[in-house]
Amino acid sequence: MAKRVLLAGLYHESHTFLDGVTPLEAFALRRGAALLAERGGASPLSGALEVAERCGWQVVPAVDLRSGPGATAADEVLETFWREIEACVRGAEALDGVFLVLHGAMVTESQADVEGEVLERLRALPSIKEVPVGGILDLHANVSERLAALGDCFLAYRENPHADAKQASADAARLLDRLMTSGERPRTVRAQPAVLWPPTGTATAEDPMRALEAQARALESASPELLAVNVFAGFSYADVPHAGPAFTAVTLGDAQDAQRKLQELCGEATRRRAEGIPQESSVAKVMAALATLPPPGAPGFRGPAVIAEPSDNIGGGAPGDGTGLLRAFVEHRVEGAAVALCDPHAVKKLAALSAGTRAELALGGRGSRFDAGPLKLSVELLTLSDGRFGLEDPQSHLASMSGGRFEMGPCAVVRHAGVTILLTSRPTPPFDLGQWRSQGLAPEGFFALGVKAAVAHRRAYDGIAGAHFRVATPGPCPGNLAALPYRRLRQAVFPVTKGS
Repeated sequence: MAKRVLLAGLYHESHTFLDGVTPLEAFALRRGAALLAERGGASPLSGALEVAERCGWQVVPAVDLRSGPGATAADEVLETFWREIEACVRGAEALDGVFLVLHGAMVTESQADVEGEVLERLRALPSIKEVPVGGILDLHANVSERLAALGDCFLAYRENPHADAKQASADAARLLDRLMTSGERPRTVRAQPAVLWPPTGTATAEDPMRALEAQARALESASPELLAVNVFAGFSYADVPHAGPAFTAVTLGDAQDAQRKLQELCGEATRRRAEGIPQESSVAKVMAALATLPPPGAPGFRGPAVIAEPSDNIGGGAPGDGTGLLRAFVEHRVEGAAVALCDPHAVKKLAALSAGTRAELALGGRGSRFDAGPLKLSVELLTLSDGRFGLEDPQSHLASMSGGRFEMGPCAVVRHAGVTILLTSRPTPPFDLGQWRSQGLAPEGFFALGVKAAVAHRRAYDGIAGAHFRVATPGPCPGNLAALPYRRLRQAVFPVTKGS
């Protein structure tokens, strides 16, 4: 008899230090059979659906609500999601399991632990109380004790950039199928060190995350009763008590033994805590370094200098309209530089113009109180487009958020002196080179590329980069976490609290 499995998704990484809220209207909402259309795609939802098909599940699709990272979500988002879930559960025949595609770092106006709240509400429904509940969580989830205790088999992505998001979701679905078939009911235990790392310190190709992932895989291999050991990097721009790195173990064995193993991971994270705070270079230092590099076409040119601007990290919730690096390109007259900037106001002003027209624009600087404000430039309009593009890389970090396609909203490409500026209407995480090529721009041909990201761009850009820099500019995603006004974070957490 086919196993009946409820399928739903709720995805938002909430930056609680940003002004305002992310409203319901900012979320893409799919109901019922619309979720099934994701089968064959590149997203985590697709990974679960493909396993469901192979295992013969009867999928009961409920709702999927997702938005790119941004400010604290409105309460209406959670309540809308829950109404859809509750109605689906009450209207369905008996269920054998629940599979959830979650982020894990969502915060609403009233709920600091949205995913834990969802699990608690689910377990309060009589038909869900005893069935296995599992799914997939982002590597940057802030995992609470409540979420761990109420879930049976949640797995985390193991790579950052998230090239394995679809595969990890498929692994989680296979684990849920095992539990539904065997009747096994594992426990999930959790441990958390007194550590907090900015996104720049969470690349899994570098320590400390590389070492922690390796240690977790070794624990799994040595202990058959451990069905999964998850390493969560956490999301440091959420002011919640449980923010930061954490570890969970899904175990069929002794919970205390699993907890001891997780404490080994906590000890390793604590020993390596300083490695998770990478250094950023000043604008002056980066500009001086650029001046020593050969331009395109010259002997020794190996590709563009990729300059990451983590303070305006779109993948971390920043608005993507910071002017810090753009100002530097203009002031230092960097010939052959390019940067993407989210500015729907500027795009709207350009929409009625034709290519070759010049315009005076005040660009960016509106989305964050940390920025110096709009930068006034005289620009030449090169192209206009609808901003739609297909991902070049089906395992792109962007695929974990949006599947195989992305919509930047109406776009314009303009040029000021030697600087090319791609203006988008929606913040677009720079995780796939299709963003540039869709606008008729060859990213590998530029001298310097400004990238509003922390780590996740590396999968796309490392293959074309002749050099890589991380620059410190004003913005809402600082590398210096001690500069943020935490109010709800637990006490004595490195590097936020004195003496930690």
